[in-house]
Amino acid sequence: MMILLPLLAVLAIMLLGALAQRFRWLPSKTDIWLNEYVYYLAFPAILFISLAKTPIATILNGPFIAAYLLAMVLTYGLCQKLSLRYGSHSEANIRALAVTFGNTAFIGIPVLMMLYPEDPLALMATAMTSLLSVGMFAFALVKLDLARNNSPRHPLLTMARTLATNPIVLGCLAGIVVSALTVKIPSSLDTALQLIGKSSSPCALFAIGIVLAKAMRRQTGDGSRFSSATEQTLINFAKLVLQPLLALVLFSLFGVSGELRVMGTLLAAMPTAASVYLLAQRYQTLDEQSAQWIMLGTVLTLLALPLWLAVLNTFFIQ
Repeated sequence: MMILLPLLAVLAIMLLGALAQRFRWLPSKTDIWLNEYVYYLAFPAILFISLAKTPIATILNGPFIAAYLLAMVLTYGLCQKLSLRYGSHSEANIRALAVTFGNTAFIGIPVLMMLYPEDPLALMATAMTSLLSVGMFAFALVKLDLARNNSPRHPLLTMARTLATNPIVLGCLAGIVVSALTVKIPSSLDTALQLIGKSSSPCALFAIGIVLAKAMRRQTGDGSRFSSATEQTLINFAKLVLQPLLALVLFSLFGVSGELRVMGTLLAAMPTAASVYLLAQRYQTLDEQSAQWIMLGTVLTLLALPLWLAVLNTFFIQ
């Protein structure tokens, strides 16, 4: 029961956001404002201050980073290869990104902060997986440009620009630099960043509730193109089951154990991030279908995460 309490808190905040949208308690653009605040200020703040106060040796955990990255690459490659049998290169890359780019920020950070309060490893794991996820996003962006032959820049420049303009990446990198230089953060700045950062979880979850309520209304109120049941099932199976399973196996093979292995597996089990929809919309490739994958995956996560957590705590925590 104690395992479920943090996840029930997550569900409750998301439900409150959905109710606020359903009964019009707040302005219609509340989710946009909250997302902007969380993405550009709150998440970078909490990731920066957490990494800055964590020893650099703990941050640069080679086996953890290698195992998580390899799980992403294997999942991406497998999905892309299978998708090429049924669609274009652009569609294959959107599907492959959907099964690898998890919502480690807007859902991962709140969940781990509630499951592991005051544990610096939780935010370290979230920061590293978020960096790797953004890297995979940049890789997919390059692949999409190459598939359409419309990239004016060198692929590496495209990836570098994507990474250099991402506030979460910048917050993480700044924290890593401060940690490596062993710079002491002034207490007043530390307190301010902690206060801003701790507001990220409730704001992000509340905004997700609003977004889900809006998405459900759109799906029932228009004649949009629907993703097939088979496609939705396979996409979410790969994201919520295959990728975390691969990550768990690789963590074990690479010698990552204890709570860090549990954290990494849970982060790999996060649903597809909304950024996948934004990219699909930009390239007009599976845009409405990707919105359906994300909506279904986010709902299924409320069932999948407790199951993963129960299995991990039963068999993989000594």
